[in-house]
Amino acid sequence: MLSKIKYDKSIVSIAALEQNCSTTGFLIDQIRTRFRNKVSLLAVCPNSESVTRAALEASKEANAPILFAATLNQVDTDGGYTGWTPQNLVDFLLDYSDKIGLQSPFVPCLDHGGPWLKDSHTRDGLSLEETMNQVKKSLEACIDAGYDLLHIDPTVDRTIPGDDPIPIELVVERTIDLIAHSENYRKARNLPLIAYEVGTEEVHGGLANMSSFETFLQLLDDGLKNINLKEAWPCFVVGKVGTDLHTTYFEPDMARNLTKLTIHFGALVKGHYSDYVENPEDYPLSGMGGANVGPEFTEEEFIALMELIQFEKKIGRNSGLFETMEKAVINSNRWQKWLHKDELDTRFQDLELNRKEWLMRTCVRYIWTHPEVVSARNLLYENLRDYRDADAFVVWSIKESIMKYYHKFNLINFNERLL
Repeated sequence: MLSKIKYDKSIVSIAALEQNCSTTGFLIDQIRTRFRNKVSLLAVCPNSESVTRAALEASKEANAPILFAATLNQVDTDGGYTGWTPQNLVDFLLDYSDKIGLQSPFVPCLDHGGPWLKDSHTRDGLSLEETMNQVKKSLEACIDAGYDLLHIDPTVDRTIPGDDPIPIELVVERTIDLIAHSENYRKARNLPLIAYEVGTEEVHGGLANMSSFETFLQLLDDGLKNINLKEAWPCFVVGKVGTDLHTTYFEPDMARNLTKLTIHFGALVKGHYSDYVENPEDYPLSGMGGANVGPEFTEEEFIALMELIQFEKKIGRNSGLFETMEKAVINSNRWQKWLHKDELDTRFQDLELNRKEWLMRTCVRYIWTHPEVVSARNLLYENLRDYRDADAFVVWSIKESIMKYYHKFNLINFNERLL
């Protein structure tokens, strides 16, 4: 296993090790004390190799940290839809950061680690015991690989009928169980401290209002103290701050109110579903500790490829990439999880045009590594070789979208300002 010093040569991460804390914990402490909560960290979902490369290049250009929030669907012991295990992801981050001479801290993180939050757990009808055991094995793999931050999210319970939220007491109990398992595993292997993130923005977690949110924090605080795990208190608490799958406006007042609560407990609020957010500049103004952005960069990758496909037509060639992607998306059946209730019995081909386009932009992340898609994409790049560096164009397009958040989150030259 690679130690944090070996795979992250930044002064920030080395300082964190010297102070016996996680890189994320060190960054959060600096944001609170040195930057007075006027900086929000950016976490990118590594849903493709192109996105991951673009994020590392953006981190270098911004001279600021980058977090990688990988879900169990994306990166897991079975390879996920990216083909990466946790160790594969860390190895890729190491290799590419060395290649480009990156000196900023890059932080591999787990996103939404909890029961039934991996599609296959629901598809296979796993019991609570089975899905919890699988999650614990995934947590162990993340720790072995050197992940710095684990998002513990047991806010889904497939054993509860209907749409009733899981009781907060049960969320706390399972959160503590998963944190305790992770800490016991880490300590048994004498590995460096890691940071934790808890909660969810989803209403099924029962944390959608201030009262429930505060109850969750108090019960979690009491529970960790009772088992002598106060040092594992989370750096981040995920809050419902207005953005979700279908909304893009961030609610500053809501964020400020949540931040007042979390700061009292020694944590900062982190936002999810920050894709294409209308007012990203309000994140640091509201004291937000960070935000996850993921599907937006998949869409930017898709949009860049579509532009290249149109250019390919101009020179009279045809790689068939769009048709190959569409076929792979349909055959994956993963688009079905994003259907509205009134669309559940509808074939992909029979959906309205705008819905098919949205599903394609959203679901291509599941099929980037399919052999047929990889072959067609390579042919597209080869067809354009004399006219355009297609790979560089795609990565640049994604990087431009990422750089927007570096500017709006007040992260530019973070490393220099910290020193």
